Amino acid sequence: MLRYVALACLGFAGLPAAAQSLPATLDQLAATPVVTVHISEQLRRPPDEATIRAGTESRAPTATAALAANKVKTEELLAAIRGAGIGAKDVQTEGVSVNADYTYETINGRGTRRFNGYVARNTVRIKTREIERLSNLLDTLTAAGATDINGPEFSIADPAPLRADARRRAMARGQAEATEYARNAGFARVQLLSVEEGISYRASDIVVTGSRVSNLPAVPPPAPPPPPGGSIEPGQIETGVALTLQYRMER
Repeated sequence: MLRYVALACLGFAGLPAAAQSLPATLDQLAATPVVTVHISEQLRRPPDEATIRAGTESRAPTATAALAANKVKTEELLAAIRGAGIGAKDVQTEGVSVNADYTYETINGRGTRRFNGYVARNTVRIKTREIERLSNLLDTLTAAGATDINGPEFSIADPAPLRADARRRAMARGQAEATEYARNAGFARVQLLSVEEGISYRASDIVVTGSRVSNLPAVPPPAPPPPPGGSIEPGQIETGVALTLQYRMER
């Protein structure tokens, strides 16, 4: 906002101090009108990393025994994860819990619960960059004793280059649209006054229409690798920017 105010006041810099404090007249505003355009530019590419959550579960008469049994299962799971080539920096414990275990029954029309002992759970989060081997990783986790698997969640490790490309395209579209407004109003060109940006990020396979890429040459994204057995489809990640651009029309 401060940048916009500074630029907007350039046209009055040569006026006396008393004149600078006067509000702009309609004629002055009409001489250098301002146009605001809102541009959303989205690009997509196949993901290059995936996150999976795997958990183990153990039951025992006491909480201590349940935790001890679960520790053994979790260590076996972690060993299998390391054996699959997942580094320590890509494995993180996400939660450990121990709770009383009950069976709920209805006897003579009345609900009752029967105490069975305790259940302990441990969940780890795993990140892999080998998208093409996800099916094998899931098989490994299951064989190692994982009782609860969630995912995968696909993402792009470094979305900055893709957003930078979207930003360049959005700026070019904004300049073209603002110039079109200016020429339709009898002006020759526009001067950029301010930029506001928002970021969008979605994991979905969304078709990018022609209106979104404007007249700039579209670069087709590389095809995603075929998943083994066709059981996992990584799709594509869509990310981009939403810009609010303000221009001053000039003759």
